[in-house]
Amino acid sequence: MVNGRILTSTGWVTGSIQFSDRIQQITEGPADSGLTILPGFVDLHVHGASGTDIMEGGDAGAVVARSHARYGTTSLLGTTLTAKETDIRRALAGLAGVIVHRPQGGARMLGVHLEGPFLNHRRLGAQPPDVIPATEALVRSLHAMAPIRVLTMAPEVDHHLDMIPKLAALGIRVQIGHSAGTYEDGVAALQAGVAGFTHLFNGMTGFNHYEPGMVGAALAHAEYAEVIPDLQHVSKGALHAALRAIPRLYGVTDATAATGMPDGEYALGTQRVYKCGDCVRLATGSLAGSVLTMDQALRNFVSLGLDLADASHRLSLYPADYLGESRRGRLEPGAWADIVVLDESLHPVAVFVEGEAIDLTN
Repeated sequence: MVNGRILTSTGWVTGSIQFSDRIQQITEGPADSGLTILPGFVDLHVHGASGTDIMEGGDAGAVVARSHARYGTTSLLGTTLTAKETDIRRALAGLAGVIVHRPQGGARMLGVHLEGPFLNHRRLGAQPPDVIPATEALVRSLHAMAPIRVLTMAPEVDHHLDMIPKLAALGIRVQIGHSAGTYEDGVAALQAGVAGFTHLFNGMTGFNHYEPGMVGAALAHAEYAEVIPDLQHVSKGALHAALRAIPRLYGVTDATAATGMPDGEYALGTQRVYKCGDCVRLATGSLAGSVLTMDQALRNFVSLGLDLADASHRLSLYPADYLGESRRGRLEPGAWADIVVLDESLHPVAVFVEGEAIDLTN
C-alpha cells in the first residue's frame, strides 16, 4: 500500500492504493506524507542505459530494463538502430526472452521499436548508413523473432507507402521518421495508416510556410507523435507549438548507453558517441540520442508550464493508449500496479513494477 496524492484515471484524490501485481483498491482518506503518486512511465523509444546498448543483444535488454526502472519507467520498448540484418537479428534474439520474462527489478519490456533500417539515407542523423528498403517478408521474419510494436520508416522511399497498411494489419504502429519526405508525403502516409511520428522535429523535413514538410504534416494532422523533451533536441518554443497542435503528443527518452553514466565515450550501435553533461553527440558534434530519463522528462514538461496531470499523461497514459495497453499508464482497479511515488521536487522515492518494489539505489 502507498499513501499520498494520487492521479487516478478519473482525476486527483488523496488517499491510498492497495495492490499486489494489480491495483486492488484506491481509497480516499487522509495523507500526510506529502508524496505524489503517478502511473509508472511508459517509454516507447529506448536504446540503452548504464553503459549497455540494446544492439549488443544477449542480456542487454535486461540491463536496460533494470536501469530505467530506477527512474520511474515501468514499461518500455527496446529500440534498434539501422544495422546489418545479422546485427538486428542478434538484438531481437536478446530482447525476445526479456519480453516474455520481465527481469527481476526491471521494467516490463513490451516489445520492440524497430527504428531502422527502413530510413532515408539523407536524414540518418546519428543512425549508421546501413539502410535498406522494407519488404513484408523481412518485417514478418523479424516480427516472428520478437514482437515489433512500433516501426519507424521513411514513407517516401521506394514502395514504403504501399507497405504501411500491410504492416498496420500486423498490429504494428508505423511511424514516420528519418525522412526527407514532403508535407504531401506525410499526408499520404497518414491516410495509408501511419500512426505517429518518431522524435518529432528531429530527423525529418522541417516546417516552412511555403514547404511545410513532415513537421507540417504532423502539426496539421497527427493525433499522436513522440518528442524528446530533454530541452536539447527541441527548443521550448517548438515544444509549445507541438503541445498545442498535437492532441496526444507524448514524451520519449531516446536514451542511449550513456544514460546514468559519467561523461565519456559510449556505443550507439556501430557508432561511437560522447556524453558531455546532458548531451550525447557524435564526434562531428551532432546530437546522437540522449541521456534523458522519464522522471527528468516529467520535470521538464512541468517547467514548460504543463500542470502535473497533463505532464503525467504525456509520459504514461498517452503512450500506453498508443500501443493499446489499456491496463498500463493509469491508476485504477484492475490495472497493473505500475506506480511511481514522487517527493515534492518530483524525484522518485519509490517505484513498483507489476507490484514489485524496485531498488532505487543500484
